[in-house]
Amino acid sequence: MLDGASNPLIQIIPFVLILGIFYFIILLPARRKQQKVQEFLDNLKVNDKVVMTSGIHGQITRLGDKVVQVQIADKIRIDVARSAIGGYQGHPPVVEPTAGGSAE
Repeated sequence: MLDGASNPLIQIIPFVLILGIFYFIILLPARRKQQKVQEFLDNLKVNDKVVMTSGIHGQITRLGDKVVQVQIADKIRIDVARSAIGGYQGHPPVVEPTAGGSAE
């Protein structure tokens, strides 16, 4: 006969299952994607043709720890954050473009 004071371990099992599902469906894929993005950013080199998350295409001319110089036209170079590089030209993006910006 079951009474109101059932085993506390049985009451915790649903929460553990929900946490496990949350980890495998959301956290693990996000961690793998972040690892892939970091590996991409670490492997950038001069003369790579890249696309920034804003959609600007260019060629890397100088690399810094946090800033990358990209040539976007003849004699026009811009400094951008390393994290703004979204992928290589002609390849699927590694970093998803940021949703935001002006709605004007």
